[in-house]
Amino acid sequence: MDTNTLKDFGAKVISSCSKVIVGKDEEISDVVVTFLCSGHVLLEDVPGTGKTMLLRAFAKTIGGSFKRVQFTPDVLPSDLTGINFYNQKMTEFEFRPGPLFANMVLADEINRATPRTQSSLLEAMAERQVTVDGTTHRMADPFMIMATQNPLETHGTFPLPEAQTDRFFMRLSLGYMTRDEEISIISGTDTLDIVEQLGQQTTVEEIAQLKKTCGDIEVSDVVSGYIMDIVEATRSHTRIRIGVSTRGAIALYRAVQATAGLDGRSYAMPEDVQRLAPKILAHRLSLSGISGAGEDIAVLDEIIQATPVPLESR
Repeated sequence: MDTNTLKDFGAKVISSCSKVIVGKDEEISDVVVTFLCSGHVLLEDVPGTGKTMLLRAFAKTIGGSFKRVQFTPDVLPSDLTGINFYNQKMTEFEFRPGPLFANMVLADEINRATPRTQSSLLEAMAERQVTVDGTTHRMADPFMIMATQNPLETHGTFPLPEAQTDRFFMRLSLGYMTRDEEISIISGTDTLDIVEQLGQQTTVEEIAQLKKTCGDIEVSDVVSGYIMDIVEATRSHTRIRIGVSTRGAIALYRAVQATAGLDGRSYAMPEDVQRLAPKILAHRLSLSGISGAGEDIAVLDEIIQATPVPLESR
């Protein structure tokens, strides 16, 4: 197994994207992990922290087709999936695909759309297909939805349903840059110009091979048991109404494989689980009673701290 290829791939993508988003190498790496695991990423933060620019830069670096959808309350499901229209010249109905039919789809401010439109993404996210007027259409390969979300307290937003948040492989938050990093951004070249100058760093064929390599990374019984210890603890915690699903456990398992590969290792470690668990599991929790922003992460951190870390020697 050549994990150096994975490591080099991650380094190239991070180097490219960091020209646009300064000081966020870990978050860029997390987007790469999500992509290699064929997942979808949800970036949640206040407006203006670079969410859209990060996803634009990543799409440009990976290559393939790219579409952006600005979500508003009047966006309809058909605006995403496409429609069947009557072609008078051909005297028959013809399918006109929507923006979901691209390798990279940027769903900007997804929680500004109505629940009906939000739910139209479920089939595409889960099954890589959409059904329009009874006909099923396959999505592109690779396919990834990269969604941005403003905090729920922001005016004019609709909470994502639990079934949809569970479909997002990872939830990330960029936060503000340091003072020096922000000065370099505001006094430098416009980020849109930088994005346009980014070059493609890989091909579709290389991506397929990299994904296969991730699946070959070793996860020992000790590390697998540690993952399940954390997952099972979420299902019995008094503060949690609904714990992590099996889908969430699978996501964490696959994420530690990809993270190990990007680190140049052929095996996963408990440290990988600790770093990734809040980003993969927290948004899948349903807390009891009224909860504020960030409370799901706090509860999960408490669980991780209380779960014994296994020791293994290599």
